[in-house]
Amino acid sequence: MTGLFTTTRRGAIGLALGAAAAIGLGTPAAAEVSFEGKTIEWIIPFSPGGGSDTWARFNAPLLGKYLPGSPTVVVVNEPGGGSTKGANLFAARAKPDGLTILGTSGSTQFPYLLGDPRVRYDYSEWKVAMAAPTGGVVYTSPSTGVTAPEDIGKLAGQKLVYASQGATSLDLVPLLGFKLMGLDVQHVFGFKGRGDGRLSFERGETNIDYQTSSAYIKNVQPLVDNGTAVPLFSWGALDENGNLVRDPTFPDLPSFAEAYETLTGKAPEGPEYDAYFAFFTAGFPAQKMVFLPKDTPQEIVDAYQAAFEAMKADPDYQANKEAVLGTYEQVTGKAADTLFQRGTIISPELRKQVVDMLAADYGVKLGDD
Repeated sequence: MTGLFTTTRRGAIGLALGAAAAIGLGTPAAAEVSFEGKTIEWIIPFSPGGGSDTWARFNAPLLGKYLPGSPTVVVVNEPGGGSTKGANLFAARAKPDGLTILGTSGSTQFPYLLGDPRVRYDYSEWKVAMAAPTGGVVYTSPSTGVTAPEDIGKLAGQKLVYASQGATSLDLVPLLGFKLMGLDVQHVFGFKGRGDGRLSFERGETNIDYQTSSAYIKNVQPLVDNGTAVPLFSWGALDENGNLVRDPTFPDLPSFAEAYETLTGKAPEGPEYDAYFAFFTAGFPAQKMVFLPKDTPQEIVDAYQAAFEAMKADPDYQANKEAVLGTYEQVTGKAADTLFQRGTIISPELRKQVVDMLAADYGVKLGDD
């Protein structure tokens, strides 16, 4: 496919959600932009093998195909600091010429939302080119005695171990979720990506894990098929009214709320659930976004949005999207702006609640994980 150059340091991003209004694919502004003969760096602030990496590797060649001039798109992994390292590099170095873009995840948004001192980037300064929700599936080892989602009660009282990128990364969602469920989970901080967490699970070092939808489909479903992993639940999805429902990519799996009720006998509610739900929303329905740096001319932003819209009609995209990304659709324009807002804003009260909990229960101060 045109437009993707990969090495061990180069990895991925792709997106998903409902189709937005078309972005004027043939507008004069977009036509004035050309990247012919250019190489575009797509920074992914995570290690290879996780959901963001899988997303990018799928989408990058198609993006290159439909950008004006058909440039080569190089996806560069810059892991570290719970993904703040790569985002900081982008904020400090990217020029507004369209030759450097950034793919972010909830793990990039959460430190920003929590006021982590490692963050030297400001989402409000960037131009969103595309946004997408995704989902995620929690799974466990058959060594726990669990053989199916309805067996989740067997985890009560067991010592569980989870490989975490850090308490202020996207792994804050499982941290809050497992705590709400009353599960005894040791969170081992410091992993550079969810791909590293999965490998730790495969080595038997951990016995509970989750992967975003794309990585689960590609890398965990084979483990389920050979009996070395057992799915428990998906985080779920939001319907048009903002209510939690089953993830349409995994309709046979219970949502988090259903699993909680199976485990505890009651529906989740209260301030701890409100905090969990706020970060779940930022982390999954509004999880993945692609940005251009501040001061990027609007015609370049338009060209990117037009390319992202055009690629969705490509036969290769249509043939392979669901197998790689699930049922989610990528969005641009107003729909992307809406997700942008939902994923980068949180109330001061919920922020303080979570920050205080991390310090009190896990000894985690912002910037230390």
